[in-house]
Amino acid sequence: MDINLLVKITSRAWSLTILARIHRGTPARQAALLADTGAGRTAFAASLKHLIDLGMLERNPGHGHPLRPEYRLTAIGEKAAAMADRIKAIAPETSLLRRSWTVPVLAVSGTPKHYSQVKGALGPITDRALSQSLKQLHDARWIEREINTHTTPPRVSYCAVGPGRQIYRAAGLEAQG
Repeated sequence: MDINLLVKITSRAWSLTILARIHRGTPARQAALLADTGAGRTAFAASLKHLIDLGMLERNPGHGHPLRPEYRLTAIGEKAAAMADRIKAIAPETSLLRRSWTVPVLAVSGTPKHYSQVKGALGPITDRALSQSLKQLHDARWIEREINTHTTPPRVSYCAVGPGRQIYRAAGLEAQG
């Protein structure tokens, strides 16, 4: 999976959770998923529609029978669901994973990178969104912030650590990171 697709998937709060739940075996029916995720109806519906628009999920053409799921994963959705399940297994109950830029920032921070390198790897991220994400991840101890005072001016680098490092590995972008 490439970083652009990861950015698109995580742009809705409940997308990773929905994919992970389907991968774990929750019936792919709207009511069952809504109850299992604990999301609000509006946010859940927006995330579900978003996954369909991205081609991760599709309506099941055989739906109508009580035992058939309403939705099913596509081929690309299967890969994304497996990745989402690995990520959710690391930090299952944190709201930090529902933030748009958490997983993409961690996915490109496997090796020490300067702010401009992280921003360049993520494309459409704004300075404010990146700064807030880095601060929240640093506060949660998922990213380490190191200041190199041997250069003029001093340079700051960021690198995923602890659960952030595990999420970096689970995202499967090591070749790009």
